[in-house]
Amino acid sequence: MLNKISKRTLILCLMMSVHFFYAQTTTPLKETQKGFGQLDFLSIKMPGNEKNMDFTGLHYNLKLNDWSYAGLGFYGAVGGIRGGFFTLGINAGIQKKITENLFIDTGFHFGGGGGASAPDGGGAFILPHLNLGYDFKYFSTTAGYSYINFFDKGAIKSSQFNIAIQIPLSFELTSFKEREKSFSIDNLKNSSWDQKTNRASLLVHLNNLSVTKGNLKGKTIRLAGFEFNSYLNNNIFFFVKADGAYHGIKAGYMDILLGGGYHFSMNKNRTNILAKFGVGAGGGGGVDTKGGFLIYPDISIEQKLFDNIYASINKGYLMSPDSHFTSSTLGFGLKYYLDKDGIKSKNKSFSTAKFKGLEAIIKQDLYLNAARDTGINQNMHQISLQFNFFLNKYIYGTGQTSFANFGDAGAYAEGIVGLGVQSNAFFNNTTSLFVQALAGAAGGGGISTGQGLIVKPSAGINYKLTDKLNLRAGLGYVKARGGSLSSSFLNFGVSYNFSYLTTK
Repeated sequence: MLNKISKRTLILCLMMSVHFFYAQTTTPLKETQKGFGQLDFLSIKMPGNEKNMDFTGLHYNLKLNDWSYAGLGFYGAVGGIRGGFFTLGINAGIQKKITENLFIDTGFHFGGGGGASAPDGGGAFILPHLNLGYDFKYFSTTAGYSYINFFDKGAIKSSQFNIAIQIPLSFELTSFKEREKSFSIDNLKNSSWDQKTNRASLLVHLNNLSVTKGNLKGKTIRLAGFEFNSYLNNNIFFFVKADGAYHGIKAGYMDILLGGGYHFSMNKNRTNILAKFGVGAGGGGGVDTKGGFLIYPDISIEQKLFDNIYASINKGYLMSPDSHFTSSTLGFGLKYYLDKDGIKSKNKSFSTAKFKGLEAIIKQDLYLNAARDTGINQNMHQISLQFNFFLNKYIYGTGQTSFANFGDAGAYAEGIVGLGVQSNAFFNNTTSLFVQALAGAAGGGGISTGQGLIVKPSAGINYKLTDKLNLRAGLGYVKARGGSLSSSFLNFGVSYNFSYLTTK
C-alpha cells in the first residue's frame, strides 16, 4: 500500500514539475498592431483680407480593422503670417476600397490649439475630410475636400482642398501585464519573437536658442523638449523633435520638427556622431517666424555613460528659409537607445530580453479658475496627450503635451516631463492607482505663466475596459513659476497600454 502511494506521489510531483517548467518557459504571444503615419497639407482661408494660413499635419493612426482607423495628430502653420500656430487632436475615419488600389478615405479630426494672436477663440475646432486615395504598396496618397471650423468663439472657418501621403507603420506588442518579464535569448529562439530587432532612441534635452536675426535679435531662449529617432538601418534614421520655451522670453514659443540623419559610431560604439536635417513649424512667444516654416541642420556628439544611456551635446541652426528669422542652437541631454521587437542583429549579440510597458493616454483637462494676464480668473479646458515609459513594473517616466480647446485661451500649450508611480491592479485586476509629478514649459493664450516654467503634480485611477484600453481619471494642481497660474485641475480620458520586447 505504501509503495503504491509513493509511486502516485512521485508521478504527481513529476507532472507538477513539467507544468511548472512549461509555465516558466512559455513566452508572451506576439501581436502586430497595424497602423500608418500621415503627413497632410491644406491652405486655410483666413478672415478679412489676411493671407491664407498654410497648415501641415503629422498624424499616427491605428487600424481598428480592414476599413476603419483612429489616432491622433498635430498641426502647425508653415505659411501666412501666423507662425507659432499649433494644434493637437484625435482622428477617426474609414478607408473603403473601390478597386485593388483605389480607395475612399473619409473621417474627422477634433482638437484644440491656436496661437500667434489668431482669431482662434477657445481653440476647439473640427476638421472633417472626404478624400480619394491610391495605394502604391509602400505608401499611399490621398486628396480631396476638407472643412475647418474653430467653433468655440473663433473666426476661422474655411473649406479647402487637402492632400496627404500615408506610410504603413506597424509595431509588435504583447499584453501590458507581461511588462518586466525577462527571458534568455535561447528561450526566445524559435518563438514568434525570433526576428530582426528594430533600433530606436529617445532624447530628453535642454536647448539654448540664440537669436541672430529677427525681432528678438540678441535674445537667448531656453527650451526643454524631446527627440525620438527610429532607425531604418544601422546608420540612417528619421526623427521627430519638439521643444517649448521655459525661460528668456514671454511664454508661448514652440517648435515641432521632422527630419532624417546619419549615425556614425566609433570608439567601440561608445562615441556617436549624428548629422541631422529637419523641417517643421515654429513660433509664438513673440518670436516672429512669419509663416512658421523652419529648417534645422544640426550635428550631435554622444558619449556612452552606461548600458544604453548616452550624454549628448548638439550644435545647429534653426531658421526660416528666407532668413527672416535665424538662430543658433546649443543643447545638452540624455539619450536612451533600445533594440526592440526581436532578438536578431547583424552587428550585435544579445544575451537577455525583457518586456517593457508603455501607455499612451489621450485626455481632457479642466483647469479651475485659471489666472490670466488680465487679472481675470476663468476655467480653461485643454486636450492632452501623455506617454508613460515604465522603468520597472511600477515607476514610469512620462512626457505630456496639451493644447487649450475651451475657455478663451486657444493659444495656450504645455510641454512637460516627469516621473510617476502606478500600483498593482486590484478589484479582480480591473483597477489601479497612480501618482505623478511633471514640470516643463507652458504659455500662450493669455494664461499667466510668466516665462513659462510650470510644475504639475497629480494622482488618479485607471479602470480596465479591455486588455489594451483603460478609462483614466485624475486630480491635481498646476503652479507657474513667475506667473499667477495656481489652479486645481481634474481630467478624464482613455489609455492604450501594451508591452514591447527589448534586448541587450
